[in-house]
Amino acid sequence: MLTAAFILSLYCHVAGGLHREWLPDTNFNNASNWDKGKLPCKNNRILFSKDQELAVFVQTPIDVKEMYVPLDGEFILGHGAELAASDGHRAPGCETGEEVTFKDPDHYSWYDPKNWQTSFSAIGLGQDQHAFPLDEETVPCQHDDVVFQPATSFRVDLNSDAQNIHLQTISLMNKRYSSSEDFLEYRESHTGRLQFHGNGSVTVTNTKCEDRSGCQCGNSRNLRRICVNLLQGGHCPELDCVNPLKPQGHCCEICGAIIYLKYDGKFNLELYKGHLINSFLGLDDYKDVRISLTKVDTQHVSKAALPNNALASIQTVLVDGASSTATGTSAARLAEDILADITRQGDVFGIVSAEVQMTTSDDEPGNMSAGTMAGIGIGVLLAALSTAGLAATFTSPRIRVKIPSAFVNVKNDLNRYAAFNVDGGFSNPVFDPQVNLSPDLCSTGEDAINIVPSQLGSYITNPMFNPHGFGEQEC
Repeated sequence: MLTAAFILSLYCHVAGGLHREWLPDTNFNNASNWDKGKLPCKNNRILFSKDQELAVFVQTPIDVKEMYVPLDGEFILGHGAELAASDGHRAPGCETGEEVTFKDPDHYSWYDPKNWQTSFSAIGLGQDQHAFPLDEETVPCQHDDVVFQPATSFRVDLNSDAQNIHLQTISLMNKRYSSSEDFLEYRESHTGRLQFHGNGSVTVTNTKCEDRSGCQCGNSRNLRRICVNLLQGGHCPELDCVNPLKPQGHCCEICGAIIYLKYDGKFNLELYKGHLINSFLGLDDYKDVRISLTKVDTQHVSKAALPNNALASIQTVLVDGASSTATGTSAARLAEDILADITRQGDVFGIVSAEVQMTTSDDEPGNMSAGTMAGIGIGVLLAALSTAGLAATFTSPRIRVKIPSAFVNVKNDLNRYAAFNVDGGFSNPVFDPQVNLSPDLCSTGEDAINIVPSQLGSYITNPMFNPHGFGEQEC
């Protein structure tokens, strides 16, 4: 059963977006803004680069003996703050004439996840321990509310590979902006020009995500910038699994599983996420597995799993905890359980089909590898297939099978097939070349489903399509 707190979190996430707080500042009283890592004292020489363009917020009274200020800048004095001439008297720990320089803040990029904090305090909830964000989602998405804390100054690099940065609202200097026109007026002010620089334009839509199947984050065109800032010139960590997977919206490959869902009008992204968390992630076997559910475009999804006019699908990413050394075996097992759950009750949630990719660890060759992709339709035939039958399903040249509103399309690579050792296993009528199919299962009508092989990877000849058995021509 979904808890009241979880339902509240679903509402806040879907209807109102997330609250994103900008972290860096250009405050005078922040020791990290100075090259010595400490605040200047009354006998220091305070240096700002003459070419710096910035606003500096002063929170307390400051005694100044000597200060060099930028040609284009401003000091914003908080309540009770002032700049006063120093009396010049010696003070312990304050060397006369010591230079203290204000650091250059121009490197603080909008697309650097380290500069943002997702605030759950605004809705009174803690971050879900089972969820993790894709890298694309670690900076503000198009339906989020952005907050710059009052009584602070800042400088943000808005350089972007997309023309516009879309937000729901943006709050700064104790004012909330809910339209592009109002915010543009602020940005074109002298203070606004000092606080925001770069080629990006901020579009404030005041629009919530009204689609219960979810809304895309909208940062895909700037994923390159996000990844550069995350990796800081380094490389993705080495992974302890075979053929790691690359989720859409993520910088590095992962060990675990990715499930792509095709859905109909009944599908509710957050309710289905709640179902997975309550039904699976609370179990001891999966308590360390983390999940991400996002709407993505279909450019990386198998065309066999989606209709020609599909614009988006739901990407479910499963990983083992937060460790980069995790093998993903628990996540892969959970993916198999989720697929079994979809065959039982996927239609209840509005899921029409699913396609899964899994990795396997070096010491577990029997698990499904990244080359293994399974597409599962919700229908009569699926209900009749056992879990073992699904595990050893087929890759075929082409066959037409009459399955009411559903299809099955499971692809296995050569290593996976060898690990199964089908010969000597259970007797499965689906793979018996001598089986006689009922004429009712063969069709050439509009409801016939094509099962077409992928052009990727290495595949084996499946006994179900033994030329000495039955073939498409017999239908």
